[in-house]
Amino acid sequence: MSSHSPASPALAALRQMACLDLGGPQMIEPVLRELRRAIGFESASYVHPGGDPGAPEMQVYVEDSTLQDASPGYFDPHVQRSEGQVFHRSLRQFHEAARHEPGPRMLEQMAKVPYASLMRSDFYDALLRPARVVDWVSLALRTPQGRGFGTLSLYRYAGSPRFQQEEAAAFTPLEASLACVLQPGALDAGDGEVHSQGLLIATPQGRLLWLSPEAEALMPQAFGWRWRRRAELPAALRQMLQRLHPSAEGVDAPPHMEWHNASGWFSLRGTRMAAATGAGQAVGIHITRRVARGARLQAALRALGLPQRQHELAYWLARGLPESQIAERMDISANTVVYHRRQLYNRLGVHDRRELLAWLSLRGGGGLASA
Repeated sequence: MSSHSPASPALAALRQMACLDLGGPQMIEPVLRELRRAIGFESASYVHPGGDPGAPEMQVYVEDSTLQDASPGYFDPHVQRSEGQVFHRSLRQFHEAARHEPGPRMLEQMAKVPYASLMRSDFYDALLRPARVVDWVSLALRTPQGRGFGTLSLYRYAGSPRFQQEEAAAFTPLEASLACVLQPGALDAGDGEVHSQGLLIATPQGRLLWLSPEAEALMPQAFGWRWRRRAELPAALRQMLQRLHPSAEGVDAPPHMEWHNASGWFSLRGTRMAAATGAGQAVGIHITRRVARGARLQAALRALGLPQRQHELAYWLARGLPESQIAERMDISANTVVYHRRQLYNRLGVHDRRELLAWLSLRGGGGLASA
């Protein structure tokens, strides 16, 4: 596999994302798409604090399905002990890494044992050997105040050359924009749109009885490695169901829970159901996935290949900002906004914002008309 030198288009695209009102772990997929324009890699992972109330400490996003299947092993105490034996810091210790080891870190810098010993470790056998990973480079992301909030790792597989120092250094000019885009922000549920919904039926004790095809697709997105098909429900859901017990306080209001991760924003609501086994012996759990409207809009605009400034202008126009605010955000005059807006509309063959939204919706940005 040929390696890539740092690419200015990737830096420009990441800076553009950083200028928009988008951010958080749900942006990891477009971020990785742009990173591939600057650095060659086969797969990637992103370890970050989760918004899951059942597991607030850690979430893991993994591109490769083989690595995803192996990711539960990362939380095995035996594997974590092995990680501590072969690495100076765990991927979970991004706070310490950001403070003491800023910048991209190559495998030789992260490991405290020789490469051959690392390849024989239980950590490698459990997590990376199944996908034939042979090398990786990691970057602890940090806020402007210097606090770490996640670790981004890029992987190469058997048959590919190992990372070179100049390739790891390609992270350096991208670091600030990566941190700006992926840094968690305040959840604005009003800016999300429903992407998909599903239904599960379980016993009050948390044993799964039935789930819809939609829920079967949503559960691994919501819970990741904590979801096991046909096993008992994740701990967070079982705790929610306990609030349906007749002795629980507030039973008049259906218990619910909400969180977000790299797959979107999720809400679950539990209700009692009458089942064949008798009333009160089954509960329904409605699961809803919402995605940021801005992220959907960004995906629709990306397919157009617009120049950077026209892309930004189209984004803010579709978001409904008045021209005075667009001028301020883009650091141009209101007259320049009007000029570029006219150029954009002519290019796309539309006459106003309503037609712009309709045009984008027809080209894959479904639901944008309500932006």
